[in-house]
Amino acid sequence: MDFMLVLQKAAKPGAHVRKGEVIAEFDRQYMLQRLDDYRASVTQAEAAMRKLKADLDVTRKAHDQSVTKAKADLDKARLDMKTLPVLSDMDAVRTRLAVEEAEQKYKEVADETRLVEISLTSQIRNSEIDVQQTKIELKRAEANADRMLVKSPLDGIAVMQTIFRGGDLGQVQEGDQLYPGMMFMTIVDTRSMVINATVNQADVEQLRIGSPALVHFDAYPDLELPARVYSVGGIAKPGGQRGSFVKEIPVKLKLERTDPRVIPDLSVAADVVVGAEQQQASIAPLGAIFEDTPGQPFVFVQGPSGWTKRPVQLGLVNYTQASVRGGLKPNEIVALDRPSGPATAR
Repeated sequence: MDFMLVLQKAAKPGAHVRKGEVIAEFDRQYMLQRLDDYRASVTQAEAAMRKLKADLDVTRKAHDQSVTKAKADLDKARLDMKTLPVLSDMDAVRTRLAVEEAEQKYKEVADETRLVEISLTSQIRNSEIDVQQTKIELKRAEANADRMLVKSPLDGIAVMQTIFRGGDLGQVQEGDQLYPGMMFMTIVDTRSMVINATVNQADVEQLRIGSPALVHFDAYPDLELPARVYSVGGIAKPGGQRGSFVKEIPVKLKLERTDPRVIPDLSVAADVVVGAEQQQASIAPLGAIFEDTPGQPFVFVQGPSGWTKRPVQLGLVNYTQASVRGGLKPNEIVALDRPSGPATAR
């Protein structure tokens, strides 16, 4: 491993933090040592490149001198050609050979100029690439060192997560060793708080995003705040300590109004309104609704002369009650079982 994720400093639980403030620092000693090594490598690479450029400049000038010398030898040989009329045959042959040799030498040296320049340029480019690579490594090391300092993304309250420490469950604290990707702190914006809740899989089909809700706080029985369904999970999870056959769906609700007493991690209960009925609708027990023909519900209403069978129009229905939009008046008595005697149809 390059470093250990040991938490050295952390904001106090419940502390108010500002956006951009350092809220946690991990052990950066190894990363800072690597950072010093990369800085030294950059300095060394830049010095090596400067030395290489100086050496190559010397090589270039030496080659230019070779070209100049070969050109001077060629000019001298050509001047000697003017003395051919006064030279012996043997000296004339030597002079001609000297001119040919000078021309060939100058041609070879001149042709090497392009190749020498290509070689020098490639060496300089290789050195520049080495410097760039060391600088990239330096920036990567600086970024890794900066990642060991965690800054708050917003204004809010620091809430520490819980972990197992020595077999016991406790809040994350300074000195704990954490793993990459492990959540250890949450910054909560008290101006916009979200409730993490669960709903039984049998009831989730009735929830809709945006549905209104009322939130009740266990710590403050008199406190009731409005909220709305913010999101509904798409995958069920086991129902806590209960059997694995009990599945629950995660749901998030967003408070529409806050209160100074509301802080993170309070236990709450929420009543979600899954539908709204007209105020004049009556409520009847679900067991009092009968159907002999699908889609034609009716009830038995108690009257002075006995039970009367009366058709009704239903609204929203849950597992225990049904709203009756028509056919039933408030305070009328309905039968939970079919009457044993004859019932008058109405």
